[in-house]
Amino acid sequence: MGQHKTLAIQFKYLGDAVILTPALKALKAQWPEDELQVLVAAEIAPLLDNLPWITRVWAMPRTRGRARLKQSWPFVQALRQEHFDRCVDFGGNDRGALLSRLSGAPVRLGTVGGEYASLLQRFCYSQCAPRSHTAISYFDAHFELLSAWGIVRPQSLSLEIGCNPRDSDAAAKLVPPGAIICHIATSQAKKEWPLVHWQALHHLAQQAGLKLVFSSGNSVRERQLLTDLEALLPDALMLPQINDLNLFLNVLKLARLVISGDTGPLHFAAGLGVPVLGIFGVDNSLREVAPIYHAHQLVKASHCACGHEFPYCQQAVSCMSSIAPAAVFARLNTLIGNNS
Repeated sequence: MGQHKTLAIQFKYLGDAVILTPALKALKAQWPEDELQVLVAAEIAPLLDNLPWITRVWAMPRTRGRARLKQSWPFVQALRQEHFDRCVDFGGNDRGALLSRLSGAPVRLGTVGGEYASLLQRFCYSQCAPRSHTAISYFDAHFELLSAWGIVRPQSLSLEIGCNPRDSDAAAKLVPPGAIICHIATSQAKKEWPLVHWQALHHLAQQAGLKLVFSSGNSVRERQLLTDLEALLPDALMLPQINDLNLFLNVLKLARLVISGDTGPLHFAAGLGVPVLGIFGVDNSLREVAPIYHAHQLVKASHCACGHEFPYCQQAVSCMSSIAPAAVFARLNTLIGNNS
């Protein structure tokens, strides 16, 4: 009998793909001789393309909010030609469920919300794993799903991604040697550390002879954050807008350390093996993502009045504001071994 083939589907966002890698590694460890292929949205593929233990990454073009099944059919036909033995959908959304069914795999595992599977889920999945009602991390949710295949969550988890070195020279022109990259934006404004705190951290680092480089996301709001910070720190180095994900990964890989809130670039850096310092202030973020990091890699708000019931801080002044620049700077010094 030839090799078996497993297809893993994660049709969500950039950070979700990185957070999925511990589960993907566990899948490979469960069946080391089998092929492991992964299906993600096209813009996400560079995160997983260069991992040697993944046989193939299927990069599916997508338009947010539109299925475009007619345009996707040639892609689906090619997928079906692989004759997968099993498929697992980690996303749990309608598109992932449909792709699971269309993959042609006889065994199709997916998470269902609530006690009962919807009609679509019953049609698409041959195995339905109910989602836990308790508040658990993303990592525990992944392994809760994989437990249906006898895969146990390992005690130690680590993120892992790769990047193509073709952009290493271009990256080196953007980042000075020994730079500490500070990514100031997240997808949600109340998960962001205030700009005046980044300004204060820059002054502390400058006095200690440390080089900080600031970056942001590519949305209009996130680019405006960088513009506003540049007004506060006209002499600081700001990264230009980088639209190529592989180039951005090469930039992160050159960093001495990456400081960020709960957002994709923090997880990218950790997956690349770059030291990280996460600034976390929201209870749900801590529960869902922070378990992948050690305590010494985090600076956390001492209190959030929102508790666990809200996905983001509901206060007029975000709990992120309570995290003092001096505390972040002290943790930074500990991580880099700087006694200045």
